[in-house]
Amino acid sequence: MKPHFLYFTFLTILFSVKNFAQNDTIKKERYTAHNKGKFTISWGGNREKYTDSDIHFMGDDYNFVVANAKAHDKPKGWHADYITPGRMTVPQTNFKLGYFITDKYSVSIGIDHMKYVMTQNQTANVTGIIDGNPTFNGGYNNTPTVLTEEFLMFEHTDGLNYVYSEFARQDNISHWFGIKNTDKFQVNINEGFGIGVLYPKTNTTLMGKERHDEFHVSGYGTSIKAGINLTIFKYFTIEGVLKGGYINMQDIRTTKSSSDKAKQEFFFGETIIAFGGIFRL
Repeated sequence: MKPHFLYFTFLTILFSVKNFAQNDTIKKERYTAHNKGKFTISWGGNREKYTDSDIHFMGDDYNFVVANAKAHDKPKGWHADYITPGRMTVPQTNFKLGYFITDKYSVSIGIDHMKYVMTQNQTANVTGIIDGNPTFNGGYNNTPTVLTEEFLMFEHTDGLNYVYSEFARQDNISHWFGIKNTDKFQVNINEGFGIGVLYPKTNTTLMGKERHDEFHVSGYGTSIKAGINLTIFKYFTIEGVLKGGYINMQDIRTTKSSSDKAKQEFFFGETIIAFGGIFRL
Protein backbone atom coordinates (compact mmCIF):
# COMPACT_ATOMS: atom_id res chain seq x y z
CA MET A 1 0.00 0.00 0.00
CA LYS A 2 2.85 2.37 0.72
CA PRO A 3 4.04 2.69 -2.92
CA HIS A 4 0.47 3.34 -4.04
CA PHE A 5 0.05 5.96 -1.33
CA LEU A 6 3.27 7.73 -2.38
CA TYR A 7 2.21 7.62 -6.04
CA PHE A 8 -1.17 9.11 -5.18
CA THR A 9 0.46 11.83 -3.08
CA PHE A 10 2.87 12.67 -5.91
CA LEU A 11 -0.01 13.03 -8.39
CA THR A 12 -1.92 15.24 -5.97
CA ILE A 13 1.05 17.54 -5.47
CA LEU A 14 1.73 17.68 -9.22
CA PHE A 15 -1.89 18.55 -9.99
CA SER A 16 -1.90 21.23 -7.28
CA VAL A 17 1.29 22.85 -8.61
CA LYS A 18 -0.08 22.82 -12.15
CA ASN A 19 -3.38 24.30 -11.03
CA PHE A 20 -1.59 26.97 -9.01
CA ALA A 21 0.54 27.88 -12.01
CA GLN A 22 -2.54 28.23 -14.17
CA ASN A 23 -4.28 30.42 -11.60
CA ASP A 24 -1.14 32.51 -11.23
CA THR A 25 -1.08 33.08 -15.00
CA ILE A 26 -4.71 34.16 -14.95
CA LYS A 27 -4.06 36.52 -12.07
CA LYS A 28 -1.15 38.14 -13.88
CA GLU A 29 -3.10 38.81 -17.08
CA ARG A 30 -4.05 42.47 -17.29
CA TYR A 31 -7.64 43.62 -17.66
CA THR A 32 -6.41 45.80 -20.51
CA ALA A 33 -4.80 42.86 -22.35
CA HIS A 34 -8.02 42.10 -24.23
CA ASN A 35 -10.79 44.36 -25.51
CA LYS A 36 -13.17 41.90 -27.13
CA GLY A 37 -16.62 42.20 -25.58
CA LYS A 38 -16.00 45.59 -23.99
CA PHE A 39 -18.24 48.63 -24.42
CA THR A 40 -16.99 52.20 -24.74
CA ILE A 41 -18.75 55.50 -24.14
CA SER A 42 -17.41 59.03 -24.55
CA TRP A 43 -18.46 62.66 -24.41
CA GLY A 44 -16.43 65.68 -25.47
CA GLY A 45 -16.09 68.87 -27.45
CA ASN A 46 -14.75 69.91 -30.84
CA ARG A 47 -13.56 72.66 -33.14
CA GLU A 48 -14.20 72.62 -36.89
CA LYS A 49 -12.96 74.00 -40.19
CA TYR A 50 -14.96 74.03 -43.43
CA THR A 51 -14.03 74.43 -47.06
CA ASP A 52 -15.77 77.12 -49.10
CA SER A 53 -18.94 75.87 -50.77
CA ASP A 54 -21.50 76.81 -53.39
CA ILE A 55 -24.93 77.14 -51.78
CA HIS A 56 -27.90 76.75 -54.15
CA PHE A 57 -31.16 78.36 -52.98
CA MET A 58 -34.42 77.41 -54.70
CA GLY A 59 -38.04 78.54 -54.30
CA ASP A 60 -41.17 79.53 -56.20
CA ASP A 61 -39.87 83.01 -57.02
CA TYR A 62 -36.10 82.63 -56.89
CA ASN A 63 -33.30 80.34 -57.96
CA PHE A 64 -29.72 81.42 -57.33
CA VAL A 65 -26.30 80.16 -56.27
CA VAL A 66 -23.94 81.83 -53.80
CA ALA A 67 -20.48 80.80 -54.98
CA ASN A 68 -17.60 79.86 -52.67
CA ALA A 69 -19.35 80.93 -49.49
CA LYS A 70 -17.06 81.03 -46.49
CA ALA A 71 -18.12 79.59 -43.15
CA HIS A 72 -16.77 78.96 -39.65
CA ASP A 73 -17.74 77.21 -36.43
CA LYS A 74 -19.15 78.75 -33.25
CA PRO A 75 -16.92 77.77 -30.31
CA LYS A 76 -18.11 77.98 -26.72
CA GLY A 77 -14.73 77.45 -25.07
CA TRP A 78 -14.34 75.76 -21.69
CA HIS A 79 -17.83 76.04 -20.25
CA ALA A 80 -20.18 74.32 -17.78
CA ASP A 81 -22.71 73.82 -20.61
CA TYR A 82 -20.73 70.74 -21.69
CA ILE A 83 -21.92 68.89 -18.57
CA THR A 84 -25.15 70.76 -17.76
CA PRO A 85 -28.32 68.76 -18.54
CA GLY A 86 -30.55 70.63 -20.96
CA ARG A 87 -27.65 72.79 -22.19
CA MET A 88 -25.35 70.12 -23.65
CA THR A 89 -26.19 71.01 -27.27
CA VAL A 90 -25.37 74.69 -26.80
CA PRO A 91 -21.62 74.06 -27.32
CA GLN A 92 -20.08 71.90 -30.05
CA THR A 93 -20.12 68.37 -28.66
CA ASN A 94 -19.42 64.73 -29.53
CA PHE A 95 -21.07 61.56 -28.21
CA LYS A 96 -20.11 58.00 -29.11
CA LEU A 97 -21.09 54.51 -27.94
CA GLY A 98 -18.98 51.59 -29.15
CA TYR A 99 -18.40 47.84 -28.83
CA PHE A 100 -15.23 45.84 -29.48
CA ILE A 101 -15.99 42.87 -31.74
CA THR A 102 -12.35 41.72 -31.44
CA ASP A 103 -9.39 42.88 -29.35
CA LYS A 104 -8.52 45.46 -32.01
CA TYR A 105 -11.67 46.20 -34.01
CA SER A 106 -14.78 48.02 -32.84
CA VAL A 107 -18.09 49.28 -34.18
CA SER A 108 -19.80 52.37 -32.82
CA ILE A 109 -22.59 54.87 -33.29
CA GLY A 110 -22.24 58.53 -32.51
CA ILE A 111 -23.25 62.09 -33.16
CA ASP A 112 -20.93 65.00 -33.90
CA HIS A 113 -22.84 68.14 -32.95
CA MET A 114 -20.98 70.67 -35.07
CA LYS A 115 -21.96 74.25 -35.84
CA TYR A 116 -21.75 75.80 -39.31
CA VAL A 117 -22.04 79.58 -39.66
CA MET A 118 -21.84 81.25 -43.06
CA THR A 119 -19.65 84.30 -42.55
CA GLN A 120 -21.89 87.36 -42.46
CA ASN A 121 -21.27 90.43 -44.63
CA GLN A 122 -18.81 88.66 -46.87
CA THR A 123 -18.83 89.48 -50.57
CA ALA A 124 -19.65 86.48 -52.76
CA ASN A 125 -20.53 86.03 -56.42
CA VAL A 126 -24.23 85.32 -56.96
CA THR A 127 -25.70 83.76 -60.11
CA GLY A 128 -29.41 83.28 -60.81
CA ILE A 129 -32.78 85.03 -60.67
CA ILE A 130 -34.80 86.61 -57.86
CA ASP A 131 -38.40 87.60 -58.69
CA GLY A 132 -40.81 88.47 -55.90
CA ASN A 133 -38.76 90.65 -53.57
CA PRO A 134 -38.58 94.35 -54.57
CA THR A 135 -35.32 94.88 -52.72
CA PHE A 136 -33.41 92.02 -54.34
CA ASN A 137 -35.27 91.38 -57.63
CA GLY A 138 -33.16 90.93 -60.71
CA GLY A 139 -30.87 88.72 -62.69
CA TYR A 140 -27.46 87.90 -61.25
CA ASN A 141 -24.57 86.73 -63.38
CA ASN A 142 -21.60 86.01 -61.17
CA THR A 143 -22.45 89.32 -59.51
CA PRO A 144 -20.40 90.32 -56.44
CA THR A 145 -22.95 90.68 -53.63
CA VAL A 146 -22.58 91.54 -49.96
CA LEU A 147 -24.33 88.89 -47.89
CA THR A 148 -26.10 91.14 -45.41
CA GLU A 149 -28.48 89.77 -42.80
CA GLU A 150 -31.39 91.37 -44.68
CA PHE A 151 -30.50 89.34 -47.78
CA LEU A 152 -29.18 86.08 -46.35
CA MET A 153 -28.21 84.59 -43.02
CA PHE A 154 -27.41 80.88 -43.22
CA GLU A 155 -26.41 78.70 -40.26
CA HIS A 156 -26.59 75.11 -39.09
CA THR A 157 -26.15 76.02 -35.43
CA ASP A 158 -28.40 73.58 -33.62
CA GLY A 159 -26.53 72.15 -35.32
CA LEU A 160 -24.69 70.51 -38.18
CA ASN A 161 -25.56 67.13 -36.67
CA TYR A 162 -23.60 64.24 -38.19
CA VAL A 163 -25.22 61.01 -36.97
CA TYR A 164 -22.91 58.16 -37.98
CA SER A 165 -21.82 54.55 -37.68
CA GLU A 166 -18.09 53.87 -37.46
CA PHE A 167 -15.71 50.94 -37.90
CA ALA A 168 -12.36 51.42 -36.19
CA ARG A 169 -9.12 49.72 -35.18
CA GLN A 170 -7.19 50.31 -31.94
CA ASP A 171 -3.60 49.27 -31.14
CA ASN A 172 -1.84 49.32 -27.80
CA ILE A 173 1.51 51.16 -28.09
CA SER A 174 2.30 51.35 -24.37
CA HIS A 175 5.54 49.39 -24.89
CA TRP A 176 6.86 52.26 -27.00
CA PHE A 177 7.02 54.27 -23.77
CA GLY A 178 8.22 51.47 -21.51
CA ILE A 179 4.85 51.12 -19.77
CA LYS A 180 4.46 47.62 -18.30
CA ASN A 181 1.38 47.86 -16.09
CA THR A 182 -1.26 48.90 -18.61
CA ASP A 183 -3.97 48.46 -15.99
CA LYS A 184 -2.68 51.70 -14.48
CA PHE A 185 -1.93 53.56 -17.70
CA GLN A 186 -2.24 52.50 -21.32
CA VAL A 187 -1.53 54.35 -24.56
CA ASN A 188 -3.42 53.39 -27.72
CA ILE A 189 -3.68 54.71 -31.25
CA ASN A 190 -6.79 54.30 -33.35
CA GLU A 191 -8.12 54.99 -36.80
CA GLY A 192 -11.50 54.49 -38.39
CA PHE A 193 -14.04 55.13 -41.11
CA GLY A 194 -17.59 56.42 -40.65
CA ILE A 195 -20.73 57.02 -42.67
CA GLY A 196 -23.99 58.65 -41.64
CA VAL A 197 -26.74 61.20 -42.18
CA LEU A 198 -26.94 64.94 -41.57
CA TYR A 199 -29.79 65.97 -39.30
CA PRO A 200 -29.43 69.74 -38.92
CA LYS A 201 -31.66 72.41 -37.45
CA THR A 202 -30.93 75.15 -39.96
CA ASN A 203 -31.30 78.80 -39.01
CA THR A 204 -31.86 80.72 -42.25
CA THR A 205 -33.10 84.26 -42.80
CA LEU A 206 -33.69 84.48 -46.54
CA MET A 207 -34.90 87.85 -47.87
CA GLY A 208 -37.12 88.36 -44.82
CA LYS A 209 -38.93 85.00 -45.05
CA GLU A 210 -39.88 83.17 -41.86
CA ARG A 211 -37.33 80.49 -41.08
CA HIS A 212 -38.09 76.77 -40.84
CA ASP A 213 -36.17 76.14 -37.60
CA GLU A 214 -36.89 72.42 -37.19
CA PHE A 215 -34.70 69.32 -37.37
CA HIS A 216 -34.65 67.74 -40.82
CA VAL A 217 -32.70 64.92 -42.49
CA SER A 218 -30.85 66.88 -45.15
CA GLY A 219 -28.20 64.60 -46.62
CA TYR A 220 -25.31 62.29 -45.86
CA GLY A 221 -21.69 62.37 -44.84
CA THR A 222 -18.56 60.23 -44.67
CA SER A 223 -15.53 60.58 -42.44
CA ILE A 224 -12.12 59.21 -41.49
CA LYS A 225 -10.36 59.69 -38.19
CA ALA A 226 -7.09 59.06 -36.36
CA GLY A 227 -6.44 59.59 -32.71
CA ILE A 228 -4.68 58.72 -29.49
CA ASN A 229 -6.46 57.07 -26.58
CA LEU A 230 -5.24 57.10 -22.98
CA THR A 231 -6.77 54.50 -20.65
CA ILE A 232 -6.33 55.26 -16.95
CA PHE A 233 -6.89 52.69 -14.17
CA LYS A 234 -8.46 50.23 -16.62
CA TYR A 235 -11.82 51.94 -17.01
CA PHE A 236 -11.36 55.66 -17.74
CA THR A 237 -10.38 57.14 -21.10
CA ILE A 238 -9.21 60.41 -22.56
CA GLU A 239 -9.10 60.64 -26.34
CA GLY A 240 -7.76 63.19 -28.80
CA VAL A 241 -8.95 62.80 -32.39
CA LEU A 242 -8.33 64.40 -35.77
CA LYS A 243 -11.30 63.82 -38.06
CA GLY A 244 -12.08 64.84 -41.60
CA GLY A 245 -14.92 64.19 -43.96
CA TYR A 246 -17.28 65.07 -46.75
CA ILE A 247 -20.84 66.39 -46.34
CA ASN A 248 -23.47 66.46 -49.07
CA MET A 249 -26.84 68.03 -48.21
CA GLN A 250 -29.30 68.15 -51.09
CA ASP A 251 -32.46 68.86 -49.07
CA ILE A 252 -31.94 71.70 -46.58
CA ARG A 253 -35.13 73.31 -45.32
CA THR A 254 -34.80 77.10 -45.23
CA THR A 255 -38.26 78.68 -44.67
CA LYS A 256 -41.76 77.69 -43.56
CA SER A 257 -42.66 77.05 -47.20
CA SER A 258 -41.93 73.44 -48.24
CA SER A 259 -41.03 74.69 -51.74
CA ASP A 260 -38.07 76.65 -50.37
CA LYS A 261 -34.87 74.68 -49.93
CA ALA A 262 -31.12 74.82 -50.37
CA LYS A 263 -28.32 72.39 -51.14
CA GLN A 264 -24.58 72.40 -50.64
CA GLU A 265 -21.56 70.12 -50.31
CA PHE A 266 -18.23 70.69 -48.61
CA PHE A 267 -15.35 69.08 -46.71
CA PHE A 268 -14.78 69.51 -42.99
CA GLY A 269 -11.98 69.03 -40.50
CA GLU A 270 -12.58 68.44 -36.82
CA THR A 271 -10.45 68.26 -33.68
CA ILE A 272 -12.02 66.41 -30.75
CA ILE A 273 -11.18 65.94 -27.08
CA ALA A 274 -13.42 63.40 -25.36
CA PHE A 275 -13.64 61.75 -21.93
CA GLY A 276 -15.24 58.40 -21.28
CA GLY A 277 -14.97 54.82 -20.12
CA ILE A 278 -14.42 51.25 -21.27
CA PHE A 279 -16.11 48.35 -19.49
CA ARG A 280 -17.75 44.92 -19.69
CA LEU A 281 -21.39 44.43 -18.78
